[in-house]
Amino acid sequence: MPRKSAQARDGIYQRKDRPGFWISWSDAQGRRRYRKTDAQNITQARQIRNAELFRVEQARVLGFSPPGNDTLEAVVKRYLTHQKARVSQASYLREQVSLESHLKPFFRGKLSSIRRTDIQRYITQRSAKVSPHTIQKELNTLKHLLGLAVEWEIIPFNPTHRVKSPRLPAGRVRYLQPTELKLLIEACLDWLQPIVAIAASTGMRRSEIVSLRWMDLDTVHDRIMLPQTKNGEHRIVYLNKFAQSAFASLPFDENTKPTERLFRGITPERVSVAFRRTCRAIGIIDFRFHDLRHTAASWMRMGGADIHTVAQLLGHKDLRMASRYQHLSPSFLAEAVGKLDAVFGAFRYQDVTEVKLLAE
Repeated sequence: MPRKSAQARDGIYQRKDRPGFWISWSDAQGRRRYRKTDAQNITQARQIRNAELFRVEQARVLGFSPPGNDTLEAVVKRYLTHQKARVSQASYLREQVSLESHLKPFFRGKLSSIRRTDIQRYITQRSAKVSPHTIQKELNTLKHLLGLAVEWEIIPFNPTHRVKSPRLPAGRVRYLQPTELKLLIEACLDWLQPIVAIAASTGMRRSEIVSLRWMDLDTVHDRIMLPQTKNGEHRIVYLNKFAQSAFASLPFDENTKPTERLFRGITPERVSVAFRRTCRAIGIIDFRFHDLRHTAASWMRMGGADIHTVAQLLGHKDLRMASRYQHLSPSFLAEAVGKLDAVFGAFRYQDVTEVKLLAE
């Protein structure tokens, strides 16, 4: 228990060794809690303590006292079952690895015994081994799991609340100039050319492109209906003329089934390997396939599309920005993608194939 400079009055006190106001109270499980507040005076401290007491009373009314004896290991099984039907396979596997390999071994014992300091200690320990982005993903998984545990009435509150995440470095920004992209597409293998063209003209992810089925293509409205993306949600991808010409180059006849993939037998790994070799062969350095996504976003921004439009077109999931997307209409989004045609000018996908045929 913290040392007090004077007898606590109504659960509010000050310490000799640290400035500020501290509060104490009993939680829904009857355990004594102490914490420092950001109150400037005793009146503000009393208000903060009353808010804690209100949360305790809510927990008791909702039946959270006493908590169950569930361990993180037991809740992980329920959580993964819950997630499997709601997110993509890749997202599910990523969460499974985070939980099984890192979070479960660290947070042993009852779920109700996990404290904010434990989570902060986990972040500190992982910081010596992995990047801030990896820690952020693992922390998001833990937050979601504990949030669901609150809904399932396993624990009374989510201890990840107000936990400080590691500071993320500035995101990578690497894109090609139009002339570089033309050169790159011309140097690609025949099967890789349309994939690169689609990535650069739509900003789609590698996995989204190679997983495309003919039934996902809406040629009437010049768009793609992605049933499930990396974020576990559907997304509409609008096609400009350059993307349309790339899709038109793919083989399709009366025997093609709607459920067939556009790029059969091509894996994401194969795409990356071939793309990396092509870039190396023509002298484009420090450029990955994912940077084609940055290329599309950069060109849309330079073409006049606002940042929130670009974020929605690329499928970035950010709850803080979600309300700003509500004013965007489908026609406005389609127009934003169409601005890429101004960058390409008269250049079309068929120009590349014709150049290769003449060279042969």
